[in-house]
Amino acid sequence: MTKGFFREDAELTCDGVPLSALAREFGTPLYVYSWAAIEERWRRFDRAFADVPHLVCYAMKANSSFAILRRLASLGSGADVVSGGELRAAVACGIPADRIVFSGVGKTEEEIAAAVDAGILAFNAESEREIEKIAEAAAARGATARVALRVNPDIDARSHPYISTGLKHNKFGVDIGRAREIFARAKERRGVRMIGVQAHIGSQIVEAEPLAETARELAALATELARDGHGIEHIDLGGGIGIGDGTGSELSPEGYAAAVLPSLRGLPFRILVEPGRAIAGPAGVLLARVLYVKTERGKNFVVLDAGMNDLIRPALYDAIHPIEFVAPSGGQKIAADVVGPVCETGDFFLRDVELDRPDEGALLAIGNAGAYGFAMASNYNFRLRPAEILVENGRALLARRRETFEDFTRLEHE
Repeated sequence: MTKGFFREDAELTCDGVPLSALAREFGTPLYVYSWAAIEERWRRFDRAFADVPHLVCYAMKANSSFAILRRLASLGSGADVVSGGELRAAVACGIPADRIVFSGVGKTEEEIAAAVDAGILAFNAESEREIEKIAEAAAARGATARVALRVNPDIDARSHPYISTGLKHNKFGVDIGRAREIFARAKERRGVRMIGVQAHIGSQIVEAEPLAETARELAALATELARDGHGIEHIDLGGGIGIGDGTGSELSPEGYAAAVLPSLRGLPFRILVEPGRAIAGPAGVLLARVLYVKTERGKNFVVLDAGMNDLIRPALYDAIHPIEFVAPSGGQKIAADVVGPVCETGDFFLRDVELDRPDEGALLAIGNAGAYGFAMASNYNFRLRPAEILVENGRALLARRRETFEDFTRLEHE
C-alpha cells in the first residue's frame, strides 16, 4: 500500500484515515502527518548510506513534534539541533546525547554550557571565536568538547537566496581555505578536540551536483587534516535535500547518496547526514476550509481559514505547495488565487491556479507541509496555532492540541 496520502473511494486519506473525518473531529486549520511516510523516508536515507559507517541526524528545525521525535529515536536516529530548546527536546524524546550534533551560527554561552554538560556528539562550530567559547566552557567544567568545523566552500546550492548558505557572502561557516590554520590553533587549546568537518550549502536542493561537489571538498579537507595529525572522526555533509513541488523535481535519498558516496567510500571517517525537510516534508498536509470565493474586477480569490501564520513558506520563499480537494469537487473551472484571511497581500498559498470552483466549506489539503509548516507558525493577527495529528497504524493520534486564547495570553502582564 502507498504510504502517506492517497485516495480511497475518491476521497483523500492519510494511510487510510479519511482527512474529512479528521477535520470534523479536530477542526481546521489542521496539520496531519503520516508516521508511515516519515519512517519510510528515514529508513531510505539509512539504507542509502548502508555501505559506509554513518549516522542519519534528523534536522529538528523541520518538524520538532515530540510524537515524531520519540518515534525517530526508536529507529536509532540522531538529531541535528540549532538551539538549546531543540537540544532539550531531543534528549527528552529519547535521542542519546552522543547522537546529537549542535549547529547554528549564534550559540549562546548558556546553550554551549548545556551541550557540554550533555556530552553531545559534536558542536558544528561556525567560527574560530565560537571554538574559543566552547573551549572555555568545557575547560571550566573539566571536560573536553568534541568539535567539528563548519566550512563554507563557496558552492551555489541553486535554490532560493534566502535558504542558500554555502556562498562566500553568506553568514555561515568559515572560508574552507582557512580550515587548516584554525585546526592548528585549536589543537593547542584546552577543552576542545577537533574531530570533524561539516558543510551545509543550503536548503531545498534538487540538483545533485552541488552536493557532490561539497562532498568532494569535505573529503579532500578531512584527508588533509588527518595527514596533519588531527584526529578526524567524521565528515558531516549537512542537509538541504529538497522535495518535489508538484513539477516532478525531486532528489531522492538514493540519488543523493549516489552523488556523494563516490568521494567518501574507503575513507576512515564516519559520514553524518542531516536531512529534515526530505524526511518530514512529504509526510504532512495542512487542511483548510474554504470560507468563500470572492470575485472582483474579473479576479477570483479562494479564501481559506488557514493563513500565512499557519504556513508562511509561500509568502516568505515563493514556495510552491500543491493543493487538492479532499473530496471530488466537479465544479466549474476557474483561475484563482488561493489566499488566507491575514491582513497582508503576501498571505497567499498559490496564485493564478486553475481549480474547480469550490463550495463554501469545501476542504482543501495543502501538500508537502510536514516540514517548516507548524515549526514556523506564529500568532500573527492574534491567530491561534492549529492542532497536529499523527496517523499511525490506522489511528489518528493527537500530537498537539489546538492552541487556545488562554494558552496564547497566559504570559501577558499588566
